[in-house]
Amino acid sequence: MVHTAPTAPVLCTFPNDQELQAALAHFIVKAQKESIEKKGRFTVAISGGSLPKQLAGLIDNPAVKWDKWQVFYADERVVPLDHEDSNHHLNTRELFSKVPIPRQNIHTIDPSLADDLEELADAYEKELIREFAMKDSARFPIFDLVLLGIGPDGHTCSLFPGHALLSEEDRWVAYIEDSPKPPPRRVTLTLPVLNHAARIAFVVTGESKADVLHTILDEPEKGLPASRVRPVYPGHIYWFTDEAAAAKVQYPRTPFKL
Repeated sequence: MVHTAPTAPVLCTFPNDQELQAALAHFIVKAQKESIEKKGRFTVAISGGSLPKQLAGLIDNPAVKWDKWQVFYADERVVPLDHEDSNHHLNTRELFSKVPIPRQNIHTIDPSLADDLEELADAYEKELIREFAMKDSARFPIFDLVLLGIGPDGHTCSLFPGHALLSEEDRWVAYIEDSPKPPPRRVTLTLPVLNHAARIAFVVTGESKADVLHTILDEPEKGLPASRVRPVYPGHIYWFTDEAAAAKVQYPRTPFKL
């Protein structure tokens, strides 16, 4: 296997949520346009947390071609889809209920398999295989865009510091039943999947993330999970942050041009 070097992160900071959301929407629409022109569809993986609220710039945006989107979840909590802890519920409340995306274009876990996490993870992996392997013939799925956040401990998706899942090299989707953050039972995309994406965009806001963002970007050798998300060439990784979150970061900023 030929290993290629990861690309360096691009850090873009904004003075407030309004400007960040506008830039993020512009970035997503541009990625969408390139993907649809290339292959007729736009494949996206999305997480939960505070991220969905930052996607407000996509609502009522005429440039978004919702019928071309195929949406997966970067991770999901093993709860009913209408549960407050569900990433699908959160994204539906904040975004999908407000836009005309076809329901069949949003790929959720199957909660009926909740009693067997391995079967549930396998079923979700097969959902990805139907979308990617049949069309792209890739060792790992190549998402056009993965949208992520981070936790105060540096976790992303459901990949936590010191956890064995950080060493997973083969699976596309893995399960965790001992998450240090509740709820404990989850499924998650693995690092190889994240690192084969065409684009990764982290969205991080607030003073509470200042210390961990400094560690992730300025001290990647500490190996926090989010530091390990480094797409291999020709993939790209971007950080969209506000000034409060980036206050302690020494990593160079890149001006964002609309």
